[in-house]
Amino acid sequence: MTIPPFAPLPASLPATVPFVGPETLQRRMGQDFAARLGANENGFGTSPRALQAMRDEAANIWQYGDATSHDLTQALARHHGVAPGNIIVGEGIDGLLGVLVRLMIAPGDAVVTSDGAYPTFNYHVAGFGGALHKVPYRDDAEDPQALLDLAGQVGARLVYLANPDNPMGSWHKAGVIRQMLEDLPAGSLLVLDEAYAEFAPSEAIPQIAPDDPRVIRMRTFSKAYGMAGARIGYAIGHPELIAGFDRIRNHFGVNRIAQAGALAALQDQDWLAQVQALVAASRDRIADIAVRNGLTALPSATNFVALDTGRDGDYARDLVAALQDLGVFVRMPGVAPLDRCIRVSCAPEDQMAVLEERLPVALAKLG
Repeated sequence: MTIPPFAPLPASLPATVPFVGPETLQRRMGQDFAARLGANENGFGTSPRALQAMRDEAANIWQYGDATSHDLTQALARHHGVAPGNIIVGEGIDGLLGVLVRLMIAPGDAVVTSDGAYPTFNYHVAGFGGALHKVPYRDDAEDPQALLDLAGQVGARLVYLANPDNPMGSWHKAGVIRQMLEDLPAGSLLVLDEAYAEFAPSEAIPQIAPDDPRVIRMRTFSKAYGMAGARIGYAIGHPELIAGFDRIRNHFGVNRIAQAGALAALQDQDWLAQVQALVAASRDRIADIAVRNGLTALPSATNFVALDTGRDGDYARDLVAALQDLGVFVRMPGVAPLDRCIRVSCAPEDQMAVLEERLPVALAKLG
């Protein structure tokens, strides 16, 4: 006997995962990583206040979470100076992107992104039958004008841009983003992924009216707030667009422990400032290690640094594998010419010391 057939769209797709997780790699190796530097997690940790709030809330885990994330939504609205109707909380940016694509994209609808940009967005577009159209990076950064030009040509419903960018760490100034909105083709929605906004210089974050119907902004507690495992993020947008999420989202998908932790983390801005300083110092540390090993650290406005090997993608893949064999987990961009680089997450000094010790060993093995 066999199972009933899948629906036509998922049946046409390959079984894939946008990223192979470090736990999977550790199981394959039969040992843990000595330095976990590949997932852009915040190794400096979560606010102690957030940790305590989550411990306190654990006793109530028998209860479903608040389907509206009311307290967190209210706090986020105050934090950003917007109305609660401009905010939707969800299961990280990944979950919110999935709901957005389902809300906006019918099979065959055009979506524009950059070749080499965040692959989870592409995964959702494919999963709902959208037609992906891509432009190359320019000077190791996403190219706003090329995105706009292609969006106009194909009649894109969604245009994706991350600022700051993953995987390169580059960023555009606020004026570039504002001009992009002015030039956005009619009928297009800019998906502005700001997962790393808390690490960016102030001139990279534009002031955009929360009711602007041309854009939805994605934020997360995974990076600067150190809550990647809690899976909680939020979006800011026009209230009618935000209300649309209620038509199809998983209303009880954000658990109550994550809500409590995110609320406490948001209220502990002193801890956030401490993390920002530690990340800035760690970026300098990674750059120093890179230079002493003949690699070039690209400028970064995130909690990771792209290191240019000066070679090609095959060499960078071999370097990632060699580091993995030595217990150092890093990742790399997947598309040429970005794939000449490896990507190293910021982390505490004990893990930086492991990188400092083992990077030259890995490079020596490659010759």
